Amino acid sequence: MINFLNLPKEQDEELLIRWLKEVTKSEGCHINMLLYHFVNDEEILKINQNYLQHDYYTDIITFDYTEGKGLKGEIFISLDTVTSNAKQLAESYEKELQRVIVHGLLHLIGYKDKTDREGAEMREKEDFYLNLRPKKLKNS
Repeated sequence: MINFLNLPKEQDEELLIRWLKEVTKSEGCHINMLLYHFVNDEEILKINQNYLQHDYYTDIITFDYTEGKGLKGEIFISLDTVTSNAKQLAESYEKELQRVIVHGLLHLIGYKDKTDREGAEMREKEDFYLNLRPKKLKNS
């Protein structure tokens, strides 16, 4: 089960679900429950302060509740930060949003990004799976 709360209107929920299921299948796992929350900067800052004791804005926070083989988690994405990151990276908003969406899933699968080496591997996986998106998602 994959649910999206406040998914931006231009995103195709059905195609996103299909794509995310393909990602997990490729990684040899499956999703039991995945809930994406699309929020603003102020909301993600509060979550970061209250749950992680971090006093800064971020694009994504992933809470992993996985027990056993099926992935289970909640992912909070700041649409404000995604927008500013897309501009800074000279990338489309849609592609940057989808990169962050798959980034959270990759964290649940077990990928980390704390070290330079982990970050490079994460970016490689993001790029790989972004290239596997359904054509309609690439053009959204």
